[in-house]
Amino acid sequence: HSIHTSSPRFIGHMTSSLPYFFRPLSKLMTALNQNVVKVETAKSFSPYERQALSMLHRLIYMYPEDFYERNVQDGKSTLGIMVSGGTVANITAMWCARNIALGPNGVFKGVEQEGLSSALKYYGYESAVIIGSEAMHYSFEKAASVLGIGLDGLIKVPTDNKNCIDLGILREVIVKCRSKNKCIIAIVGIAGTTDSGSIDPIREMAEIASEEKIYFHVDAAWGGPVLFSEKHRHKLSGIEFADSVTIDGHKQLYLPMGSGMIILRNPNTAKSIEKKALYIIRPDSSDLGKRSFEGSRPGMALFLHTALNLIGFKGYGFLIEEGIRKAKFMMQCINSRPEFEALIEPDINILTYRYIPEFLREKVRSGMLTEQDNEVINLFNKRLQKAQRKAGYSFTSRTTLTATRYGKNVPVVSLRAVLANPLTTEEDIEAVLDDQVRLAQNL
Repeated sequence: HSIHTSSPRFIGHMTSSLPYFFRPLSKLMTALNQNVVKVETAKSFSPYERQALSMLHRLIYMYPEDFYERNVQDGKSTLGIMVSGGTVANITAMWCARNIALGPNGVFKGVEQEGLSSALKYYGYESAVIIGSEAMHYSFEKAASVLGIGLDGLIKVPTDNKNCIDLGILREVIVKCRSKNKCIIAIVGIAGTTDSGSIDPIREMAEIASEEKIYFHVDAAWGGPVLFSEKHRHKLSGIEFADSVTIDGHKQLYLPMGSGMIILRNPNTAKSIEKKALYIIRPDSSDLGKRSFEGSRPGMALFLHTALNLIGFKGYGFLIEEGIRKAKFMMQCINSRPEFEALIEPDINILTYRYIPEFLREKVRSGMLTEQDNEVINLFNKRLQKAQRKAGYSFTSRTTLTATRYGKNVPVVSLRAVLANPLTTEEDIEAVLDDQVRLAQNL
């Protein structure tokens, strides 16, 4: 009953086919059973992790070579941290941001030592907040909870009809937070929203964060690898100014599950979350577990290091460009078929669209849909997606969009296609749409 996630017609989620060489590599890693919490249990894997993460640091920040010569294998520096996934990477970023915003000062030992209540009182704040768009990943809700900020402290700025953050409202929110004496822990930009793949105006957000002296994090769990493409990396312009960046390896790096990472612009940022224990991580050690939310963990960086050398930067660039090309092809197919309606123009390779029952197609074309009509279409697409999933010949997922041409107060149920599987062909894409048309006729 396992799901065939590598099927070229399984195009509904951010999980697809893995490179063949991970199979023998997985056996090797299991047999070696290394624990990268400590150098004593991961003698080779520890420098492998540092080297692999430095390659992604170069990709994002492009610092001079002497910077990497000094920092890659320096135990006092941390250019990145391997984690179990994007969720833990985002939590780690917010942890760093909180500790930097409310750090030690004079007799005050910092939020990490004295707690959030004492930190707010010392610095004279009423509360602490994290600001991002309403399309933020739900992992930020977990971060707000775990760090004591609370869900009310997670401020979600409305998005435009492309599902990107509204910069004008972002500025207004910052002014309002300042006037109410709230400590802004971080601003979060998104490079590839989970539901539609939309990319926030990262450069402009970075400029705002810099002007306001606020920690800036970019959740690029999905879109980060777009940087490998010389043709498309401009879509992430400004990411080089982020204090930290999340990338999820199991998505567009095609690594096995459990391969998340956070990349840090400043090699000293992770010192704000450093922990020691005399029985495992001593103060003078170079152990990777010293600056990690997780303790014992496998050497997943071996997969990353291998892929970066075998697939290579050019290989990843090709895969990204193919995914975006296929998304454009699918969009053309959708626009050419009267049964479907495209909802958000894709920034990269996630498509949102819906099936329109025949008796409502003229209303869609003329822009005369009522709220009740949309509810009918929503229900139909829910049934269609469930029918497709049950039939098992092809698959797209579904989401509910709140930012489309129909307005902010009109929820739109959308079919969602993720074009990342290298095995997916144009014929597969057309077959998925054909399958949906056939199923719809029987609903």
